[in-house]
Amino acid sequence: MRKNVVVVVSTSIAVVVVGALIRKWKQWKEQQLRRMKQIIRRFARESATPLKCLWQVADDMVTSMEDSLAITDDSPSLNMVVSNATLLPLGDEEGFYYGVSLHGRNLLMLCARLGGKNKPISALQRQHISIPDAVMAGSSLEINDYIAKEIAEFVSAHPEIEDSAPAKNKKLGFTLAYPVHQAMPFSVTASEHKNANNPVRQGIMVKDLNRALTNHGMKMHVASLVDETIGGLAGGRYYNRESVVAVNLGATTNAAYVEPAEDVASDLAQSSNSSEQVISMEWGNFYSPNFPSTLYDDILDAESSDPGGRRFEKLISGDFLGEVVRQILLKLAKETALFGCRVPPKLMTPYLIRSSDMAAMHQDTSEDREIVGEKLGEIFEIHNCCPMAREVVAEVCDIVAERGARLAGAGIVGIIKKLGRIKNRKSVVTVEGELYEDYRIFRNYLHSGVWEMLGKDFSDNVIIEHSHGGSGTGALFLAAAQTRAHSSDS
Repeated sequence: MRKNVVVVVSTSIAVVVVGALIRKWKQWKEQQLRRMKQIIRRFARESATPLKCLWQVADDMVTSMEDSLAITDDSPSLNMVVSNATLLPLGDEEGFYYGVSLHGRNLLMLCARLGGKNKPISALQRQHISIPDAVMAGSSLEINDYIAKEIAEFVSAHPEIEDSAPAKNKKLGFTLAYPVHQAMPFSVTASEHKNANNPVRQGIMVKDLNRALTNHGMKMHVASLVDETIGGLAGGRYYNRESVVAVNLGATTNAAYVEPAEDVASDLAQSSNSSEQVISMEWGNFYSPNFPSTLYDDILDAESSDPGGRRFEKLISGDFLGEVVRQILLKLAKETALFGCRVPPKLMTPYLIRSSDMAAMHQDTSEDREIVGEKLGEIFEIHNCCPMAREVVAEVCDIVAERGARLAGAGIVGIIKKLGRIKNRKSVVTVEGELYEDYRIFRNYLHSGVWEMLGKDFSDNVIIEHSHGGSGTGALFLAAAQTRAHSSDS
């Protein structure tokens, strides 16, 4: 009888202890959930881009553009470069042209036929080459020689199609991925500031490449080297005379536009005979005190290679959007056990989330966010996370993407406002880059932000469209424009 009493008492104590532990665990989970919601709500609030904020950023963009072009004593955040490519296509150029686009060590060579008014590109051929390590480690002359050899082989493999114009009268289009000064082998002569865009230095750079082309039997030569965003502007202008802005939204970002010559200081202008100047804004350097900044942006900036620099780029470009997402997920993992009691080690490794990963997770419409789960396992070795955690990841991606896209839209509106075209003229903006091309929700947020800023009265005046022909084809349109100018001067 006494044994039975002892067993009953022991069982009762065990039940009480287990019940207490369960209640404590539930309380802990509720606290974690409240903390999680608190962190996300605060981040969303600090990342918000209401209409007032967007217009403040756009107005700051206008001010910085004006200060930079006027060469004031102020130090504008924009590093505007007046390009020596003063001629853009008229849209009636016809013929078979060759172009080259250099992205760091990746060389894209292409050729195609332009058919003039209202006719698309045809017979487009592309070839990608990765410059070997041994070549990259050599001198600029050796790199020039390698590039010239590859171009000569490409031209030989893709001869001109039904084109009577002699090759010696043609120009080869050449664009460099932004930022120009980071692209080998041209770093020592690239334009690092508006006053550094010296035609003599540019001439030396082009001269070295053209000498290498001649050594490999090439009759076509390069007239100018410009960044790829100006190539995008050339492509837009070929199809529409009202195309005045080009934007690249990829791993990095830049914008180029056409400025009336009278608004550019005379000692910056590249040609006194042109009514317009083509300007590469290098807008990744743009800074506005009205940027919606958070703790995570400050951490990213402090840990970057250039603290305080490229603040706009760190908010809107593919290289950084995923890193902001990682920073927030790391905080949630540490403070709310989002992925379990142990913080996943790989979550502490910077820059593992690419913009393509972010887009895949954000746009996951599968049941229980299955793609999010797959990506977390692939990137961070986070396996079997609960559906709620996957929803949190998607929500964080949404906040980061919406802010970046709407700020990019505000930058576009700022350029159009600077040109005085919002109320009385149609303006076409050409956009390329994986954020715009492959990230559907990002693209939608950009469009809706611009429409919200302009309202129903003026939203039809700004037309945002994808670049014609895809990445790199801007070099072809520049080749056509420069060939036309060369022929008229002959």
